[in-house]
Amino acid sequence: MRAPALARTEERAGKDTFGVIAHCWQGSLLRSMFHLDRLAFRAVLNRGKQAVLRNFLGAATRCCNPRFPSRDPQGRDSILSHCPSVVRKFLGSMEEAEPIVVPPGGEKRARVQESENGGGRRKPVRDELGDEEQEGSEEEELEEAEGEEEEGESFAEMMKHGLTEVDAGILEFVSKHEGFSGILKERYSDFVVHEINKDGKMVRLDDLSVPVDTEEPPGAQLEEVQVLTEEQKQQLEELQLLKNKEGNVAIEVVEDTKEKRTLLHKAVKTSYPGLETKTEERDGRKFIVAYHAAGKKALAVVRTTAAPRKHSWPKSRGSFCHFVLYKENKDTMDSINVLSKFLRVRPNLFSYMGTKDKRAITVQEIAVLKISAERLAHLNRCLMNFKLGNFSYRKHPLKLGELQGNHFTVVIRNISGTEQQVLEAMHSLRDTGFINYYGMQRFGTTAVPTYQVGRAILQNNWTEVMDLILKPRPGAEKGYLVRCREEWAASQDPEAALKKLPVKRCVEGQLLRGLSKYGKNNIVTAFGLIPRNNRLMYIHSYQSFVWNSMVSRRIQAYGLRAVSGDLVLRGGSAHVLTEAEAESSSIHDVVMPLPGFDVIYPTHHVGEGYREMLKADNLDIDNMRHKIRDYSLAGAYRRVIIRPKDVNWEVIHYDDPRISLVHSDLEKLENKPPPVYPKEGKYRALRMEFSLPSSTYATMAIREVLKMDTSIKNQTQLNTTWLN
Repeated sequence: MRAPALARTEERAGKDTFGVIAHCWQGSLLRSMFHLDRLAFRAVLNRGKQAVLRNFLGAATRCCNPRFPSRDPQGRDSILSHCPSVVRKFLGSMEEAEPIVVPPGGEKRARVQESENGGGRRKPVRDELGDEEQEGSEEEELEEAEGEEEEGESFAEMMKHGLTEVDAGILEFVSKHEGFSGILKERYSDFVVHEINKDGKMVRLDDLSVPVDTEEPPGAQLEEVQVLTEEQKQQLEELQLLKNKEGNVAIEVVEDTKEKRTLLHKAVKTSYPGLETKTEERDGRKFIVAYHAAGKKALAVVRTTAAPRKHSWPKSRGSFCHFVLYKENKDTMDSINVLSKFLRVRPNLFSYMGTKDKRAITVQEIAVLKISAERLAHLNRCLMNFKLGNFSYRKHPLKLGELQGNHFTVVIRNISGTEQQVLEAMHSLRDTGFINYYGMQRFGTTAVPTYQVGRAILQNNWTEVMDLILKPRPGAEKGYLVRCREEWAASQDPEAALKKLPVKRCVEGQLLRGLSKYGKNNIVTAFGLIPRNNRLMYIHSYQSFVWNSMVSRRIQAYGLRAVSGDLVLRGGSAHVLTEAEAESSSIHDVVMPLPGFDVIYPTHHVGEGYREMLKADNLDIDNMRHKIRDYSLAGAYRRVIIRPKDVNWEVIHYDDPRISLVHSDLEKLENKPPPVYPKEGKYRALRMEFSLPSSTYATMAIREVLKMDTSIKNQTQLNTTWLN
């Protein structure tokens, strides 16, 4: 954190202690060091003293750096040693405090957060631009804007206006077992996701070594490192870690030969990812100048004799370096942006098979174009909450949706269910499965669900699209969004409303930019400035809403048996079951269509329900082609019931809510012992594992086990009660 930001934090600590600290980097560090989730952190800070918090911020700022290991007890003790005794006492009480637990009994106190979307579809998130997201400068701007936010409703207040499962068409359950309460994702390590690749193998991180390049002599890498002196290595490391943002390191070429210069260029670039090099001539002498992205301004006035050299790429290698990305508490796009920033490349050089949620430990395969395994492996030295390994070179990138699915390891803590309740719930999940609803993350979190915008797009009602995105709404996420919407409602002036946004990359900002550029009479073109993935998210959300609603009607009408008029897939095409065929078919074979011009519908009354629902929305089910090609819906088929594979579970006891109950890939690599579960303990947890196909929501499987509403609105209400 920069000094002015710290000063603002200290000055305003009395106004919004949690809001200030929780959004700053030191706040996230504090949470990770003391194993606190966001809500527990908030409760602790509310009990603390402002002076204590300011002292801690000062101490953390003095001794933290980007290489600080988040789970290192020695690092934590290092910070404590810089703190006054009152701070040490306060932080010590945090570790010894009794955890806030869910009260047992009939009331459901479980809190469930958004689950991993098992497939290549990305969960809709405001202020993200999907594949268009660039090198992270706007991310930093957003963090500063959030840290400076003083107005707007609290998250709990905002969620009073949020969606529930009923609003998204999620109504039914498969089994009749009695539900029970528990806490999901109390720690992000309670939710572990391993990708299942297209060959059906689970992706794991189990090797950090770099593959040997057959074209490179065995001593070549050693020779590269040996051309740098210890002093030069230290200077380069400081430059890499942003300690000298505007500076550079000049290395004189004593033996001015092309081979020597090439060796120096390669030594810097392979050993210090994020640094660039160029050749300069000063007073008749040649220098290799290394500089960081932040140091470009310092070199802008320097005349150079040669352009920066690009990496040579051995012809024997495949063009893409594939690797396994292990990440903690970070979503896939954020991770890609961080990697691209350190490697000084564009994010679109990376490819992957599916996106993973933030609040989890996830392991997935990534591919990047012409970045060596050596450069990637060096990132392990300077990045927190990441590990890269299992490197290999291949000819092709990865594609969204290529994965077969995901394997989940989920811990639900402090469960209230009896052994019999847990047994019945897990047997039902294993033997029957769950309704394959689209999860709540598909529909947004605010009072204006994304499917309403999608419906207006399909209706070609562009004024309604503009109003739904920009008009004031109860529970706007941030104060600056509230001000932006109020300005728009008052003046209808896109320029004036845009000035209220500190971050212009959000959907509202992109639309306002378009309206400013093309005028309010050309909303279609203005809307086109929003990245394509975000625009399509709206109409896909509408399809998902229709599908959820119709599947609920199907289960209500016919239960868990195949009936005449249902659809099944045969050879990639949908087939309508006859009465005789239905008797020999299973509910697990039945599919339901997402509305579109290239699908057929069930011939029983649920099929007519599609027509009625779209007619009520002023849409013609027989004409789903839009005059703008991007918004034409072909439709698709989706299985009604999903039965997970590889289902395992156990009820475990534990005393300390801060300890991890899962043995991660990283802990195995570091030879750390697995967690030991006592036979008796204060609390019980349900630890379960299962595999799901792509485009399936683990949230819905957990919903079936617990028999509870997984909406953020319901979670927030439960969390508020839980905290109190």
